[in-house]
Amino acid sequence: MHVAAPASPEMGMPTTTPHLPWRRRIAQVLLYGQDVDRARKTKARIGLAVVVFAIVYAVIAVRLVGLAASPESHIAHHAHTSDAVATARPDILDRNGEILATDVKVPSLFAEPRRIIDVDEAVELLTAVMPDLDTVELRQRLGSKRGFAWLKRQITAEQREQVHRLGIPGIGFLRENMRVYPSGREISHLIGHVNVDNQGIAGIEKWLDNRGLADLHRAGFAADREQKPVELAVDLRVQHALRDELAAAAKTFSAKAAAGVVLDVRTGEIIAMVSQPDYDPNNPREALDPKRINRLTTGVFEMGSTFKAITIAMALDAGKATLKSTFDARAPLRYGRFSIGDYHAQRRILTVPEVFTYSSNIGAAKMALAVGVKEHRAFLRKIGQLDRLRTELPESAAPLVPARWSEINTVTISFGHGLSVAPLQALMGFGALMNGGSLIPPTFLRRSEDEARAIAKRVLKPQTSLAMRYLMRLNTEEGSGSKADVKGYYVGGKTGTAEKVVDGRYSKSKLLTDFIAVLPADAPRYLVLVMLDEPQPTEQTHGFATAGWNAAPTTAKIIARIAPMLGLAPRFDLPQAERLILTSARKRR
Repeated sequence: MHVAAPASPEMGMPTTTPHLPWRRRIAQVLLYGQDVDRARKTKARIGLAVVVFAIVYAVIAVRLVGLAASPESHIAHHAHTSDAVATARPDILDRNGEILATDVKVPSLFAEPRRIIDVDEAVELLTAVMPDLDTVELRQRLGSKRGFAWLKRQITAEQREQVHRLGIPGIGFLRENMRVYPSGREISHLIGHVNVDNQGIAGIEKWLDNRGLADLHRAGFAADREQKPVELAVDLRVQHALRDELAAAAKTFSAKAAAGVVLDVRTGEIIAMVSQPDYDPNNPREALDPKRINRLTTGVFEMGSTFKAITIAMALDAGKATLKSTFDARAPLRYGRFSIGDYHAQRRILTVPEVFTYSSNIGAAKMALAVGVKEHRAFLRKIGQLDRLRTELPESAAPLVPARWSEINTVTISFGHGLSVAPLQALMGFGALMNGGSLIPPTFLRRSEDEARAIAKRVLKPQTSLAMRYLMRLNTEEGSGSKADVKGYYVGGKTGTAEKVVDGRYSKSKLLTDFIAVLPADAPRYLVLVMLDEPQPTEQTHGFATAGWNAAPTTAKIIARIAPMLGLAPRFDLPQAERLILTSARKRR
């Protein structure tokens, strides 16, 4: 049987083309055209492969360039929660635009322990460059199986260069934000400080985090982005002058501490606040010293005779007394075995202005009793003396209020004993006494007068405030505050001297002295509080250590320096309070 050989093209016989799916035929037409050429097909495949590889390598190259330009973004992404990267914070400025706090970029040393080849060698080389590294802790970190571990935060440029030259695999550097405070100690208790991760842990810095900055950072926002600066009410120039004079006073009178505040009575803005001993926020470890607390918001104290101003204002406002009323101060008050007398005893009947200028305990007590125990407590609560003062500063202390408020409590509190408050809290109450009778919560932020009026609470009649301005000025003209008078600024004020409690008893030798001044007294704009803790008598004070001899003259020096900065022009040849303030009060009626 004969079988025919298959036909070949050479023999002129047609070839059979296998049937292709329609999708493949369309692809062939699009890629190669109608006539399929194997040579062109091969060349197209090679070209396509070249294009694909070029794209892949381009993506890799772009990624490498990005990582080289911003290495911290990659490392930070892989860092554990315990190894957080310091995030950016907004600048903090004073009311004139001076920088109080800002961020700078600094290198920090980290390791990727999984890439460390020889742990012992790495430890030896790194400790040679930075001897302060803990060898045991360093070996533990490098010997772990973690992908990321901090070795030392915020190193110097020189240290970075020295470690870089070691060429240790798995050791790198990350640029972080570090908080810097150009003014250092001058604003420490006000501004607060941050930890190594740039998280606020005190003062305005902590307030910023509590207001949402920390949440933004945790969500991955606000990092390394320009943020709107925070503008405070504080004036750095006034702050410097206040701190300078308080330091000088603490030295002159050998006081263990000193503190002061400048407050705008119309807005509640805190223009300056100093508490010494202070600390350097660039070295926040100092803040751990209990002697360096902020005595103005964290500490509570019996404010002494400055509280008599509040007592007299209460009696005048309640209609239980007028400026012409009299109170018998001929004999001490007796409560059981306790006798309450006057430091500057006159042993006669005193008018209300005399109760104020002679700082009569007996007169103040009788005024408070005339109002009533229950009403006395209600008035103190109304002007903010019985509840914790809330400001932007997270650090605040609640007042120490008697658990059972009896008649003896009203008597002693009337002249500043038996109730401990934060000094800034007392100053807020004084603000209401001076500004026309409106209680305005103090603030460390900028606030306009319109904004202040919107949140103010009426606690006194305007005529009561006028009477208190008169008494404050009268006290610097002829009373215990005479050493606080500064020519041209019509200063008014009240002294306060409180015996400190030591082992449950009042000490005659350990005093807390304070002075609260208003300027100008006829049209109040600012209050100045000065407080000295355990000042000692000197030859110049003739052996006295009361407020009239130390806190009052210190206040005068402060006012003389800061009044021009605050835009207060001096006025000379002004009449006495009797004519200037009381006459204006009668005209208003």
